[in-house]
Amino acid sequence: MGLKTVLAFDFGASSGRAVLAQFDGKQISSREIHRFSNDPVMVRGTLYWDVLRLFHEIKQGITKALHSGGFDCISIDTWGVDIGLIGFDGELVQNPVHYRDQRTTGMMEEVCSTISPEELYAHTGIQFMRINTLFQLYYLAHYRPELLERTDKLVMITDVFNYFLTGEIKTEYTNASTSQMLNANTGTWDTALLERLGIPTRILPEIIPAGSVYGTLSDELCEELGCPKGP
Repeated sequence: MGLKTVLAFDFGASSGRAVLAQFDGKQISSREIHRFSNDPVMVRGTLYWDVLRLFHEIKQGITKALHSGGFDCISIDTWGVDIGLIGFDGELVQNPVHYRDQRTTGMMEEVCSTISPEELYAHTGIQFMRINTLFQLYYLAHYRPELLERTDKLVMITDVFNYFLTGEIKTEYTNASTSQMLNANTGTWDTALLERLGIPTRILPEIIPAGSVYGTLSDELCEELGCPKGP
């Protein structure tokens, strides 16, 4: 196996970094090449991810990686549960809302009045937290349905950036598992459960296995950054 170089972006609760990691078949080495803050922004009472600035930081990381010898692939890790809504025009329906926002207060109790906690856990098998994607979508379906009506596909927050990079819309399996919408027995979206809660299932993206190739960098991005299309 030849030397492989991965440009990895890690988005933490308050900061992010770009790391070049290499694997020679026996050992992994890594070095940080770019660090930046990750600050949610409050606008008119709603707390949002600052996704455009963060995408700018991703492009800065790509540029620095190119100056450091290049890379074979890109990987992105963010906090789970949060989502973006991609409209029929290919644009974000709204800025993605941050998990610290209070819009899901009381949503877990509303969901559990329709589906018991025992049944919900039997289906999804993950910890109950009001920030989970299920409760975010329940809020949208019942209190902001016009946003879902304008939505073509839902993407997890990691995949917002993957979409910006590639134009592809997919969700990696372990990321989908943070949503409390994945059936723990079948490994697929639990569409029957979502339909009982009034959540439209047509917006759910394709689930791909961990380690899959998501796509290739868009022509526009490669031209902008002087980046090769692929290895």
